[in-house]
Amino acid sequence: MTPPPGPKAAPDLDPGWLVPGALVLRLMLVAALAVALSGAVAAWLVTRASGQEAMRRVVSQQTDEVEVVARLLASKIEQSQKVLRTVAAGITPAMLESPSSLEWLLQQGLPAVQFFDTMQVARDNGELRLNLRAGQIEKAADLDPTERDALRRTLVDGKPLVSELIAGRRGEARVMFTMPLHREDGTVVGVVAGALRLQSQSLLPPSMTLPARDDSQLIVFTRDGTILSHSDPTRVLGQVRDEVGLAPVYTRWQSQAQPVVGRGMTHVQSDHIVSMAGMPLPQWIVARVSQSQALLAPLRGAQREAWWLAVASMVLCMLLAVALMGWMAQPLAQLTFKARQLLRTSARQQPAQDVHWPRAGGEVGELVRVFQGLVQQGSLQQSRKDTVVGQFQAVLDSAPVGIVITRHGMLEVVSHQACVMLGYSAQELQGRPARILYASDADYAQVGDRVRAEVAAHGAFDGDVCFLRKDGTPVWARVQGQGVRPEEVHGGTVWILEDITAAREAQVQQSWGRAHDALTQLYNRTAFDERLGQLMAERSARQRAVVLAADEEGGETQGDGVVLFLDLDHFTVVNDIAGHDAGDDVLRHVARLLASHVRQIGWAARLGGDEFAVVLPGCALARGQAVAEQLRAAVRAWEPSYEGRSFTLGVSIGLVVLDASLQDVPSVLYAADMACYDAKRAGRNRVETRHARDASVTSSGRMALGPV
Repeated sequence: MTPPPGPKAAPDLDPGWLVPGALVLRLMLVAALAVALSGAVAAWLVTRASGQEAMRRVVSQQTDEVEVVARLLASKIEQSQKVLRTVAAGITPAMLESPSSLEWLLQQGLPAVQFFDTMQVARDNGELRLNLRAGQIEKAADLDPTERDALRRTLVDGKPLVSELIAGRRGEARVMFTMPLHREDGTVVGVVAGALRLQSQSLLPPSMTLPARDDSQLIVFTRDGTILSHSDPTRVLGQVRDEVGLAPVYTRWQSQAQPVVGRGMTHVQSDHIVSMAGMPLPQWIVARVSQSQALLAPLRGAQREAWWLAVASMVLCMLLAVALMGWMAQPLAQLTFKARQLLRTSARQQPAQDVHWPRAGGEVGELVRVFQGLVQQGSLQQSRKDTVVGQFQAVLDSAPVGIVITRHGMLEVVSHQACVMLGYSAQELQGRPARILYASDADYAQVGDRVRAEVAAHGAFDGDVCFLRKDGTPVWARVQGQGVRPEEVHGGTVWILEDITAAREAQVQQSWGRAHDALTQLYNRTAFDERLGQLMAERSARQRAVVLAADEEGGETQGDGVVLFLDLDHFTVVNDIAGHDAGDDVLRHVARLLASHVRQIGWAARLGGDEFAVVLPGCALARGQAVAEQLRAAVRAWEPSYEGRSFTLGVSIGLVVLDASLQDVPSVLYAADMACYDAKRAGRNRVETRHARDASVTSSGRMALGPV
């Protein structure tokens, strides 16, 4: 097949001004870099110094901020203690003996009481004399355990304290302040306590964290990491360990077991700036967490503007130098342009005599003559290649077998017959990995191992392979493979594919029919004997040493599976009354029932008539008896109905263990048949088991067996 003539080449026009080649461009680049490098280094030094100064100012400002906030909150704590001290000064020891006087004093007599959300008064023996919440008297039992602990500690130590965070039964977090009550001699007579809600105006009002900013958060938290105040209200009572930026700083500070101090400290991270200052009395910490990129954004903008100005001035100088060098390199650039044109355009489309080569002397002129000779050689080789490609395509289109060429596991060439065989078009296969022709990665790997083994042994591959068509159906092909260049490992491989799907299916059908019963689709007697014989041979080879050792010691060997012999009860009644068609239907149903029950653990066969056998490899005696009972119950539960009459069936089952005393298939069947006969004699529809009592053999050549 000769390829069609290509389009007529466009006239070779003068390209005008051309960009120089890589060598000249590199020289231009060196000159430009020399101009730019000095300016860039100077600009970078200035930018770096300004960035460091800006960071220093941000760190100083943020550190001062958290120190101020910490002092402000500490002053609020001190103010709350002063108010509580005023209340304590108004309570005399005599009032502790008169709850009514104490109640009147706290509700009406002391205006300072209104400062707190709750008030409690307790005697030195721990008895709670008054529990006032929002102006209402409450029971002592309503007091939170943490509040009780704070009162007890104050009575014991005789010192005022600020309690830990109290979650409270009502879900409102609060902080308790306690103040001891003293007698004239200085001994503790009781304690008065007041609590403030965490978010109250007197402690940590929500407005403290305003204005809210996405790039910065003000956080107040306890020493153990519980958040008391946050720019995001939903984070209150959360954990500092979940805060981005603050978590690593807090973890490092906690691991160092540092005390809570009022002096601020700032940690600069890659993405965040974290400043912390403490309040020693309540053991609280104020932290400001800011995103460094957002804080330095104005500086970054100014730096970018400065950089743009520096770049603009440097570019102007570089352009002047580059333009001068480019004008001097135009002859060489024109030759480079012509060479690239030849790579994009085939010799057939643009003959050598039509190419307008640059006129120059020296090295450029010599290169022009070399290129002219190369163009003439390329034109001749292209003509020969077109002829060979046409002939090869004709072979691919007319070949009666599939032809495939692969390289590095990719499909390079696929003939028409191969496309028809695989159900794809040539465009769908060419350039795709060969893996798409297989059902799974495991199949692809297995075929690859076969190919490598045969090529290593024989130099070529010849075998049957199952491919997957585009519609998902399997197709079998005889595949012959040979390397294009055997001496080259990656030289590519040519494959010849011959469809043998029909022949293989016919072969499979014949093989299946010889091994299966036509009525029940189970294994027939011949296949049963073969499979059981193979199983016993494998068992003998595997256990010969174990059996010999057991015989020498006089012990019994363990079984390696069981065989069931099944004989239907009352089957002749169905045949005689309902006819042979009904009998055949019964046999088919029983066969399906057996197959469904033992499919995962063994296999079933029809021995003839209404007799069946089931083999359970590797099954212990107890498990085999359980399976036999399941089969018996399933047959018994089925009551077929034919010609308006219902029938009750049963099955007598004989079970024998495949131990070392049973040497061949006839002895196994004889033992199982005798066990089934015992089940018939015992009343039918039951399971009987037999095993070898001794090594004696009956006159018929079979082992003497007895019922269990």
